[in-house]
Amino acid sequence: MRLEIANFPVTDVIFGEKTSYQDGLLSINKDEALAIIREDEHITSADLVIARPGENKRIVPVKEAIEPRYKIADLPVFPGVTDRVATVGTGRTVALKGTAVLAVGEHWGSFGDGLIDMSGAGADYTYFSNLINICLVADTDEEFERLEQQKKNHALRWAAHQLAKYLGAVVKDLEPGIENLEVYELPPITKRTKEVNDLPSVVFVMQAQSQMEEMGYNDLVYGWDMNHFVPTLMHPNEILDGAIISGSFMPCSSKWSTYDFQNCPIIKGLYQEHGKTLNFLGIILSNLNVNLEQKQRSALFVAQIAQSLGADGAILAEEGYGNPDADFIECFVALEDAGVKTVGVTNECTGRDGRSQPLVTLDEKADAIVSCGNVSELIELPPMEVVIGELQSLTRDGLSGGWADDEKLGPSVKADGSIILENNSMFCGDQVLGWSPKTVKEF
Repeated sequence: MRLEIANFPVTDVIFGEKTSYQDGLLSINKDEALAIIREDEHITSADLVIARPGENKRIVPVKEAIEPRYKIADLPVFPGVTDRVATVGTGRTVALKGTAVLAVGEHWGSFGDGLIDMSGAGADYTYFSNLINICLVADTDEEFERLEQQKKNHALRWAAHQLAKYLGAVVKDLEPGIENLEVYELPPITKRTKEVNDLPSVVFVMQAQSQMEEMGYNDLVYGWDMNHFVPTLMHPNEILDGAIISGSFMPCSSKWSTYDFQNCPIIKGLYQEHGKTLNFLGIILSNLNVNLEQKQRSALFVAQIAQSLGADGAILAEEGYGNPDADFIECFVALEDAGVKTVGVTNECTGRDGRSQPLVTLDEKADAIVSCGNVSELIELPPMEVVIGELQSLTRDGLSGGWADDEKLGPSVKADGSIILENNSMFCGDQVLGWSPKTVKEF
C-alpha cells in the first residue's frame, strides 16, 4: 500500500468572504462552514472561534481534535463516519498542517473532556497548544445525556469531522512542494528483500479504548465500535489515513484523539527506521476489556499474531489507565512468553503525592516501560483573558481531573478564574502515541 499525504502548512487562520488557502493563510467563510454544521438537526447553536499559539486563551470542555483533511478523487475521508465504508491508506490525502478542528462544548462537559491553554505554563501540558485551533463551540439537544457524567457527544463530534473534511477540501486541487509530501509505503510482509528480512522485525501493538459495552462511547474502526473488535493486523497507512476515530470515553489526558491517530509519531518513527535498523511488520490493533478472561483472550490473540508474523520485538501502547492496565500487562506478558521482546508506553496513576503503585497490576516480565507521567499530578494555572467554551464545566460536569469542591483544595475553579486540577484534565496531555516531552527527574 502506498499513501501520499500532501501537507499544506497553515501560518494563520482568518474569517473571510470565501473559504480559501493561499501562501499559508487559511480563510474560512464562517456562514458557509456553520451551514454544514447545522445540517445536523441536533445542533442547536454553533460558532467558530480561532485560538492561536501564544494567545491568552483557555479552551474547555474539549471533546475531540481532528486534522483537516480531504481524500483526492472524493474517496472516504473518515470511512463509516463522514463517508461510506471503504478501505483507506492508499492514494493521496491532502492535509492542512499546523491546524486542528476542536469540538468544544458551549456549556456542557463530561468525564472524557479536557482543557487546553494556548499560552503560559498550561500550554506545556498538551500538544494542541502548538497548533492553530479552529474551535467548533456548539450545543445540542441531546438531553438524554445532559446530566450524565459520560456523554457520547455524538452530534458535536460528528459535526467536527464534517468541518474537518470541509476545510481540507480547500486544497484538493493544489500541488504541494516536494518538501511537504509525505510518502508511506510498505511492501507485503512476504514480498520483502532479504536485506530487510534480516533486520529485527517489529510490530506496534495499539490497545485502543473499547471498554464501554453500550455503543457510542468507544473508538471506531471504519465506523465500527471497537467493543465488538478482536485483535487484528492492520496496515499502518490505514491508521494514518482516517480509519480510526476517537471515542468520547476516557480520562482526557489518556485519550487518543483522531488527530493523534492521523499523525501517530510512533508509526512515523517506525517508518523512518524501516529498512535501516528494523523491519516494520505493521500494526496489531487490539481492544481493551473489562472481564479478566476477555483480557487474557485478547492478549493471547495479540501474541499469536506477533509470533505468526515472526516479530522479534513489539512496542505496546495502551489508551487509558486503571482497569486497562490489566490488559496492558496481560499483553506484555503474553508477548514476552511468545519470545517477542516488548517495550511498553503508558502513563501512570501514582496519586497526587506520586507515591502509589504506578499501574493497577504489574509483572516482572514487563521490565521495559516508557512512562508518560502521572495522571494525578496537581496543576495550578492562572486565569486567562478569554475562555472558549465554559470554565465552570471543569467543576460542574465531572471532567476527570476537575471537581466541584475538595476538603483541602476547594473548587477547581477559583473566583478570579484561576484553576487547580489534576493532569487528568489536560486534553490528550500524556501523549502516549509518541508526542510526550516528559522525562524522569532524579532526586
